Amino acid sequence: MIYKLVRSGQVRVNGGRAKAERKLEAGDEVRIPPVRLSEAGDKPTPPKGFMDALDAAIVFEDARLLALNKPSGVASHGGSGISFGAIETLRALRPGQTLELVHRLDRDTSGLLIVAKKRSALTEMQALMREEGGIAKRYLALLTGRMPEGVMSVDAALHIGLRQGGERHVQVHRDGKPSLSHFKVLERRGGQSYCEVRIETGRTHQIRVHAQHIGHPVAGDDKYGEVEANKRLREQAGLKRLFLHASTLEFALDGGREPYLLNAPLAPELVEVLDRLG
Repeated sequence: MIYKLVRSGQVRVNGGRAKAERKLEAGDEVRIPPVRLSEAGDKPTPPKGFMDALDAAIVFEDARLLALNKPSGVASHGGSGISFGAIETLRALRPGQTLELVHRLDRDTSGLLIVAKKRSALTEMQALMREEGGIAKRYLALLTGRMPEGVMSVDAALHIGLRQGGERHVQVHRDGKPSLSHFKVLERRGGQSYCEVRIETGRTHQIRVHAQHIGHPVAGDDKYGEVEANKRLREQAGLKRLFLHASTLEFALDGGREPYLLNAPLAPELVEVLDRLG
């Protein structure tokens, strides 16, 4: 909620709008609008069907971490008109447990979403995410058109801009944050390229914007994709969502002594699209 207030320009620093990442200095004057928080007692619970679906989507759990194969269309957390995201629903499923999101996934992206069950695990995971190569992330994506063979690395800085209404729109821009993605064609289906994508940085919409940048946007992407290509894939292969799936996360806790290799199988509706493309 606070992030949304800042992003939409309602929080002022020294009379002007401020970005969320701005660091305050001594003497800065911050103006915050009146905010009404609902009482803890009147908090609604997520629908039972939704809770059951997320419970069934847990693919790994130990004493420290829980991994969810998040369905497409489910937000990582609530806000911006979404009452229940994955984390609120998991908390409703596990009352009394401490559950914290380690990272986020775009609402339309399916796949691995990691939740920490202990504060120590959250701290260590977040330190790994800041460290280059601390967590190896692999995605599966269908890119439109024929990608060249081999691995194509995209080293292009990304900048987050805001559109009317506070919607985030990311673009390649020299003043942006360094971002590196590696696209590798696994197979070609129906003139499209089924790829494995490894990312070395975790910027907002990174894979989607880098794919658009090289002229092969992610199939089904209604924000950065090609309208005509998406329409064709919807009609021919029944693709009704973004074809982007966080499939594998590899890292080690306890200073490298406890290795983890987590996998989330490709969503059934995406497997069907690949089958139809033949």
